[in-house]
Amino acid sequence: VQLVESGGGSVQAGGSLNLSCATSPSKAGSSCMGWFRQAPGREREEVARITWPTGAMSYTGAVAGRFSITQDNAENVMYLRMNSLTPEDTAKYYCAADAGVFCLTRHVYEYRNRGQGTQVTVS
Repeated sequence: VQLVESGGGSVQAGGSLNLSCATSPSKAGSSCMGWFRQAPGREREEVARITWPTGAMSYTGAVAGRFSITQDNAENVMYLRMNSLTPEDTAKYYCAADAGVFCLTRHVYEYRNRGQGTQVTVS
């Protein structure tokens, strides 16, 4: 599975960004997809995930209520809508995918398929 992120950029505190993750081929076979981030000098942090077949979504506490993960099956694209951004959200954001029981028991940043990341800077 090839994953390509886009949509990062610079924004002022309180602003919003919408990240996209295009999957190729389709996510067929992936049981889990999600986003994680890493800022300089900080550990990787899972941000959000979505699992199939239930479509259940989960978020880390720092972003719950501000970020939203969605999936457009027709376009094979996963999104991360980020609202009320703060400087603490500044990081490189990655999308990742994996399958089977493996992904259900791992953090998103441990998934074996991931993109190159997109930078988000909040000032």
